[in-house]
Amino acid sequence: MLIAFVVAHLTAAGRTEIRIARNLVTNAVTQAAADGAIFEAIFNLSDPQPQNRWPVDGNPRELVIGNSRVVVWLEDEAWWINPNSASPALLEGLLRATGSDPESARRLANAIGEWAGSAPVARPQSVVLADYRAAGLDYGPPGAPFETPDELGRVIGMTPATLAAIRPHLTLFGPPQPNAASTDPFVAAALAETANAETGSVRVPAASGCAHYSDHRDRFRLSQYPCHPVCDCPFRSHTAPRLRSARLAGRLLV
Repeated sequence: MLIAFVVAHLTAAGRTEIRIARNLVTNAVTQAAADGAIFEAIFNLSDPQPQNRWPVDGNPRELVIGNSRVVVWLEDEAWWINPNSASPALLEGLLRATGSDPESARRLANAIGEWAGSAPVARPQSVVLADYRAAGLDYGPPGAPFETPDELGRVIGMTPATLAAIRPHLTLFGPPQPNAASTDPFVAAALAETANAETGSVRVPAASGCAHYSDHRDRFRLSQYPCHPVCDCPFRSHTAPRLRSARLAGRLLV
């Protein structure tokens, strides 16, 4: 009886070790495939012949690395808005484009600037802390750049719904001013809003009743889902992308 127990224990332990070893091998293969895809993308982006370089267009490109299939996207960080360095007007434009009302967008844009330490006019720290205390928060803005997009959720006035709406259009690696030819329709709308505010012109706000509004929110390409000619949606004026810096992302398909 004791011998049978020992044999069963050794067998179970051996199977566990085999599963662990298989997982380690699978992880190593996956990592090698992802690294290989990124290196191949960098190589093709660095081709001395411009006409042979891969376009930075955000479209998926499937590669075969060993026995693995990897999908790589080449995207420009300058397509999105950097909350660490963007102006309050640009942040407000993005918030309005994604559904926030003007007053909430203005307050939240200023609060983001205070958190990141980029507000043009800094309020006294005691006043800022008092606002956070009044909101039931036991902390205040650090006055330092955001380290992760999730940190935006700690800004006073930021709701999960608002963060979910703006997060696809943010980056922590882009310049203060996004590329004017951004392929992101919400960023393009925010840029247009800022430009119109600077020139004193008035822009019709995003119409939630637009038949293509959900397409815009899902970041589909407008060339595939153009608005009707009489639609008031501000995302009709969409320009072609330009290239600047590239972000490489890989997803292993199993």
